Amino acid sequence: MKHTLIATLVGALLVSGGAHAEKLKIEFWTMSMKPRFENYFQDLVKRYEAQNPDVDVVWTDLPWDVIRSKFTAAVAAGQPPALANMNVQWAYDYAQTGAIQPIDALLGKDRAMYMPGALADVTWKGKTYAFPWYNSADVMAVNANIFKKAGLDPNKPIANLSEQLKVAAQIRQKAGVAGLAPRLGRVESVFLGEGLPVLENGKAVFNSPKHVALLREFAVAYKAGALLKDNLFAEDNFQVSIAAYNGGRLGILETTPPALTRVRDDAKDIYAATIAHPVPPGATGVVKGGWLMDFVVPKGVDPKLLPQVGKFAKFLTNDANQLAFSKDTGGTYPSVKQAALDPFFQDVPADAGAVENARAIGARNLANVRTLAILGIDDPAPLLRRLREETEAAVTGRKDPKAALDAAVAFWNAQLKKK
Repeated sequence: MKHTLIATLVGALLVSGGAHAEKLKIEFWTMSMKPRFENYFQDLVKRYEAQNPDVDVVWTDLPWDVIRSKFTAAVAAGQPPALANMNVQWAYDYAQTGAIQPIDALLGKDRAMYMPGALADVTWKGKTYAFPWYNSADVMAVNANIFKKAGLDPNKPIANLSEQLKVAAQIRQKAGVAGLAPRLGRVESVFLGEGLPVLENGKAVFNSPKHVALLREFAVAYKAGALLKDNLFAEDNFQVSIAAYNGGRLGILETTPPALTRVRDDAKDIYAATIAHPVPPGATGVVKGGWLMDFVVPKGVDPKLLPQVGKFAKFLTNDANQLAFSKDTGGTYPSVKQAALDPFFQDVPADAGAVENARAIGARNLANVRTLAILGIDDPAPLLRRLREETEAAVTGRKDPKAALDAAVAFWNAQLKKK
C-alpha cells in the first residue's frame, strides 16, 4: 500500500512537472516602451497569463535603433520572437524579403475590429502582414482673431488643400501674416495625401499633370506670401511653425492634438483664440498624420504555436487594451473601432478648449487615417533630398514646376535602376 501511494505521488508530480514544461512560450518585442510603460505591459502580461494558464508570455523591450538589427539576426538564426513591434515601412521591407508572414488566417473574423485605414497600411498584394496597434492623426488649429481680421469665418471647416491655400493667401493679404506652413520638405507625403502616387512598379511617377498642377498652386501661394517661409523646405518644420503660431505670426497650424498643449501652456492668449478643425482630407478622402505602429509575426515561428500567437496578438491590440494604452500615453490613437468611440475621445465638455476638441476630431477621422510614407527603398535619403531641392526651386519661382519634377523623376529613376 505504501509503495502504491509513493508511486501515485511520484506519478502525479511527474504529470504536474510535465504539464508545466509543456507551457507554450510566447515572446513579444516592443520598441522603446521602457521605463515609461513598464507597468502597462507587466499588467497586460499578468492578465493574459491568468486567462491562459497554459501560456508563458515573455516581454522584451528594445530601443528603436536596435530592434531592427536584432530582429533580422533572430530570424536568420531561426530563433525569432513570436511577435515584434514594427512601423509600416519596416513591416513592408520585411514582407518583401519574406522575413515575416501574412496574418490573414490569424485575424479571421476579428479583422472587422480594426480601422480600414490601419489595415490598408499593412496590406500589400492582397495579404495583411501585421496586427495594427497605435496610431496618430493630424488636426487643424486656426487663430480665430487672425481669421476675423482677414474677413474669414473661423468656425467654418476648410474643405480641401486648394481652399486652404486660398484662405492662406487671404490671411496674408488682409491680416498681414502667413496663413499656412505646409510640409514641403516632405512633399512626397503631400502628394500621397492628395491621392497622387510617388512610385509605381518601381519607378518614380510624380511628374504627372496633377502633380505639376499641385506644385503650381504652392508656387502661387508662396508668391502671394501665404506660406510661412521659415524652414519651409526643411524635413521637419514643426518647431518653427508652432513658434510662429504661438507668436501670432501664423493663421493655421496643422499638427497632432497633443502638440496643442504647447500652445495652451506657452501662449495662453493665442490658445484662447484657437479653434480646432478636421485637417482637410485629400482628394481620395485620406486623412494626414498617420504613423501606425504594428506587430508582425516572423518567419520561423512554430506553426503549432501560431493559433496562440494570433490569440495573444489580438488581445494585445484589442479595444480595451488599446484604449488603456491611449489613456496612458495621453497622445496616441487606437487602430480599433470601438476604442475610438469611447467617451475618453468623444465626450467633450461645453467649456472644452482646443486640445480636448482636437482629440475628439482626430478620433472621428481615424477610419481614413493613413501612414503616408515611401515604401520599398533601401536608402531614400538622396532621393528625397533631390526632390526637396527641386520642390524648393519650383515653389520659389526659380524653376518651372514641370521642369523641376521632371528633373527629380529622372534622378530617382536613374538611382532606382542601380539598386
